[in-house]
Amino acid sequence: MRLTELSAAELAKAIRNGETTSKDVTAAFINRIEQKNKGLNAFVSKEFDLALKAAGEYDKIPAGNSKRSSPLFGVPIALKDNMCEQGTKVTCCSKILENFIAPYDAAVVEKLKEAGMPILGKSNMDEFAMGSSTENSVYGPSLNPWDKQRIPGGSSGGSAVAVAAGLAPVALGSDTGGSIRQPASCCGVVGLKPTYGRVSRYGLVAFASSLDQIGPFARNIEDTAALLRVIAGYDPKDSTSIKEEVPDYSAFLNKSIKGMKIAIPKEYLGRGGLAPDVSGSIKSAIEIYQKLGAEFGEVSLPHTEYCLATYYIIATAEASSNLARYDGVHYGYRNKEAKTLSEMYSSTRAEGFGDEVKRRIMLGTYVLSAGYYDAYYLKAQKVRTLIKRDFDNVFKNYDCLLTPTAPTPAFKLGEKIADPIQMYLSDIFTISVNLAGVPGISIQGGFSKEKLPIGIQLIGKPFKEGELFKLAYAYEQAALWTKFRPPETV
Repeated sequence: MRLTELSAAELAKAIRNGETTSKDVTAAFINRIEQKNKGLNAFVSKEFDLALKAAGEYDKIPAGNSKRSSPLFGVPIALKDNMCEQGTKVTCCSKILENFIAPYDAAVVEKLKEAGMPILGKSNMDEFAMGSSTENSVYGPSLNPWDKQRIPGGSSGGSAVAVAAGLAPVALGSDTGGSIRQPASCCGVVGLKPTYGRVSRYGLVAFASSLDQIGPFARNIEDTAALLRVIAGYDPKDSTSIKEEVPDYSAFLNKSIKGMKIAIPKEYLGRGGLAPDVSGSIKSAIEIYQKLGAEFGEVSLPHTEYCLATYYIIATAEASSNLARYDGVHYGYRNKEAKTLSEMYSSTRAEGFGDEVKRRIMLGTYVLSAGYYDAYYLKAQKVRTLIKRDFDNVFKNYDCLLTPTAPTPAFKLGEKIADPIQMYLSDIFTISVNLAGVPGISIQGGFSKEKLPIGIQLIGKPFKEGELFKLAYAYEQAALWTKFRPPETV
């Protein structure tokens, strides 16, 4: 079997046992990227020389060294193009950050290097992580490896495509309102949004600071659990990082789930726009979990109907504030034709930002403006508290919730790009998780009639990612959807 067909855990084991080397594994994925990326547009910058050099250094580390005990030692990884790696480009797939070179390593990058994981390059994304299809990238969209006429999801579409198509064994993305879980659903891989504060945001280019969270993509639960263990942990450089012990997540796998209680929120399954194939996958998942001994109950999350409006007030307000720093003065793109400072500011931002980013900056500026702050932003923050309280009430009696990840399988490229509201509705089942700050994971839940992947979502208690892994692994082993791969013709 080719190295690129092995799981991350299998690759790490082979490297540990001396059956292969990190450099050989990295070279195999580089070769795969060179062959396939042109037809998928998953990577927007390649750091092959750095990756091979790092892999060679890791191979020199002696067998007894504690660094080799890292669960994914020697395994290469892809980074979303909004995470800083010193000396490399990070553009957020935006013209306004063209040719920007990161001056330092993000906290997660430091952890990856400490764990001995070579970084293959940066993956495609919606500009500044604003989108659900990766069509807002200045580099053009990534293409879904199951059907290249369809979107891969967003905003972390490139990372999802890289893992699904075997261009990288694992990848990192960021999730502000579903940007890991929704593309994981579209591409048939596993995507986890950890608890807010579980993974440091230091070195992640900010979109909405109270919602953003870095998380892993992988082909299966075992690899996802291993990668979270690598990147999780307290970081004093991030004021929102939480001092919470990071368990060995692999210890939760292969455990009985008999007696665990799973809640089904009635507001999610009763919504219009839910595709029959997605609804069918949820019903099948319930049957599988019941056979495994899990117990179910219907619950209400009464403030669900306000989630979308609340999210698009808070997220755009924070984006307006965070993106004010891109003005052509300090770094990135600058209009050199401007004759005055004011003209330089306005023309740089008008030319440097894409339509969706401009739309969200304007929305955010409006809801923060004098006379509207109390009516919109302050009210949205109060509703956010009520949304979190809904989850807290459910978790008094249940271990997790089971919901769809997205209302439909991957839609066609260009189908919703002209209708922002329809695009925003792609995240209808994921945004509440970010507003509440709880963990959520998307796992492969079957296929549609068009043979497109369908994701199902498990939502857990704060800092109880281990319980999610336990439930997700049990389902994965029973359903066996992960054995399917996208067509090799991609």
